[in-house]
Amino acid sequence: MNQKSFFSLLAVVIVFLTGISGCKSLGNGALIGSPKNPSAAIFVSKQAPIMVSLLVNPDRLEDLAQVVASPKERRKTKDQLNQIKNSVLANTNLDYEQDIKPWVGEEITVAVTSTDRDRDPSNGQQPGYLLAIATKDAQKSRDFVELLFTKKAIAGANLVIEESNGIRLLSNSPRLQSDNKESGFSGAVVGDDFVLFANHPQVLKEAVNNVQAPDLNLTTSSQYQQALTQLSARKVGLVFLNYPSLSGEKQLDLPTYESQTVALELNPQGLLAETTIVAGLDQEILPSTPTLAQPAKALQYLPAAVNLAISGVDLKALPNSNLQQFWAQVSPSLSITKLVESSLAELQKNWELNLQNDIFSWVEGEYALGKLPNNDWIFVVEKTPSTVEGIEKLNAIASTKELSITSLPLENQKISTWTQLTPVANATESSITLKAKVQGVHTTVDNYEVFTTSIAAMEQVLKVNKNGALAANSQFIASTSALPQPNEGYVYIDWQENQAMIKRELPIISLLEVAGKPFFNNLRSLTISSYDNKEQSVTGGVFFKFNAK
Repeated sequence: MNQKSFFSLLAVVIVFLTGISGCKSLGNGALIGSPKNPSAAIFVSKQAPIMVSLLVNPDRLEDLAQVVASPKERRKTKDQLNQIKNSVLANTNLDYEQDIKPWVGEEITVAVTSTDRDRDPSNGQQPGYLLAIATKDAQKSRDFVELLFTKKAIAGANLVIEESNGIRLLSNSPRLQSDNKESGFSGAVVGDDFVLFANHPQVLKEAVNNVQAPDLNLTTSSQYQQALTQLSARKVGLVFLNYPSLSGEKQLDLPTYESQTVALELNPQGLLAETTIVAGLDQEILPSTPTLAQPAKALQYLPAAVNLAISGVDLKALPNSNLQQFWAQVSPSLSITKLVESSLAELQKNWELNLQNDIFSWVEGEYALGKLPNNDWIFVVEKTPSTVEGIEKLNAIASTKELSITSLPLENQKISTWTQLTPVANATESSITLKAKVQGVHTTVDNYEVFTTSIAAMEQVLKVNKNGALAANSQFIASTSALPQPNEGYVYIDWQENQAMIKRELPIISLLEVAGKPFFNNLRSLTISSYDNKEQSVTGGVFFKFNAK
């Protein structure tokens, strides 16, 4: 198996994991998923940088596509899968339907076993790749492996047969290949359960040895086991990342945590991706922010029209909390504080504010921040003793910027505006007209102080009971209900309205979009939260909500 073939196989798993998402049910209405963890983890070393597992039979994908995709998308997905299958089987004279489909079971696991399998940096990095495929028919899988290597030998490859720990290994020796770009590969059937392939005999021998010496394999990793106990019990896929091993890649700028595990769970409304990050013994998990047993009441003042919303408790603690730590691990370039700061960027620029000192420092209760389609922002803060001091501080800053503080009536409510007044000379008269530019608006509603970037946005807030609030929106309710409670609040993102921003901040999304077109075509929103935090780990989830079919 060469590098190109490995990444083609990895693409298969990615397509499977993204393609199955959005599915409601099949046939008898049972959701697809497995209560089991990846069995192939016994072949994977504790030190392996990456392991990705699909925990359902891959042939279910085309059935699931009948639910998640349009007829045109189904055909396109099928074509993509066939292209990948053909690429993986190129130059083998094998046919997936005839030679592979009859014996493939309920798990496919691919792993990067090492970033440099010979551990010799002088000859460049030579990663080790392992593919483990569960078999439902041991005899047919043995016949397949024999046929595969026999055809390779007939084509001129040097066939090597050897035994390791009682397992018969077949390899085509890379040193005798006519094509220098082809590195050769090895294969074996282990018991009645798995077919293994690797890009070098040594990788396969180490995989077999990991079973014989349990202390070496991933299943005995305390961090891996800890993560599994905090993740979904019924999953369709799992990803494990070992950061110390990955740090050997010079191009990677990685956080300092030990590991990250992601489990994918199907939901009648979409897909829940739960992730746990685990710190080493000498690493610090920051304090939790206060949790909420239900969505923050501050969300009741955000109109349903908002397409990005952030909510939680105690904003002043956010920058040094495990919620921020969780975001930094999952999305280093798009942290929650960056989202908050970008939303208040105009106010920060115009007023020359220090957000940490001038706003975050006095928000101790619930808060909700929402962006409207016209890019106006709404900021809702639960009133506490520090709120009055915070408003007085903003008034003082406004005065230094020569902003006028004015009270106005709006929707039977008294509002206060920070206004920049500019004199405009009247050409026909001797009088001077004052041009007013509103820099901010705030008012008190119940036990909350509401700030907006315009009078029009404040008007929407004051009409929220009539026009509908985000908290009462069925899509928002479905998204937040999919995430466990209590939690530390939500980040809700309308995909259609914000995908340009997300792709800009997270370029990997564009790459995944190519692999999982039906997934992104039907994606409606994503909602993120953090919860179930332990002494040395943080768990959170991203819920992908799909358009109703």
